[in-house]
Amino acid sequence: MTTLYFIRHAQPNFNNHDDRSRELTPKGLEDRKLVTDFLSGKNIDAVLSSPFQRAIETVRHFADKKRMTVTTIESFRERRIDSGWIDNFHEFSKKQWENFDYKLPGGESLRETQERNIAALRQTLSDYEGKNVAIGSHGTALSAIINYFDPSFGYEDFSRIKNLMPWVVEFIFEGQECISIRPINLFENK
Repeated sequence: MTTLYFIRHAQPNFNNHDDRSRELTPKGLEDRKLVTDFLSGKNIDAVLSSPFQRAIETVRHFADKKRMTVTTIESFRERRIDSGWIDNFHEFSKKQWENFDYKLPGGESLRETQERNIAALRQTLSDYEGKNVAIGSHGTALSAIINYFDPSFGYEDFSRIKNLMPWVVEFIFEGQECISIRPINLFENK
């Protein structure tokens, strides 16, 4: 069995509109300790991440504590909305969940985001078969991954987790077959 712990990043600085360099807020830096505490007993063999700063910072605290490196995987990045910042994210997001092929010029659809992330997940399963892997991720990318294995996960589910940062989803695989998906709210016992 292979266990993948996808970790949606902690609270980012939304004043930084550059997707790649958007860092964590002081609260996000503090909350990533919840991720470290959660992962500490999981016998993690590797730490991977989206190349986006907020995802790396969220898992780096754990990796540093365990003297592990964070390997960035370009294909685990968040979906590209378009070349700029959009003000009505909720309306845009709903349109994407209603039509998996909807995208703005220069952006990515949920289908494209899902296909890219699933390809990276499949490669991770091959590279780390039988291992426990932590992966720094994003809300939409992670939701699209869940939807791939559980098509009932849709916009309403995405809306429920949109402000939950950090957030962990445990996937258990036998070979390439997903046998379990378990969302974990790190704030429940805080």
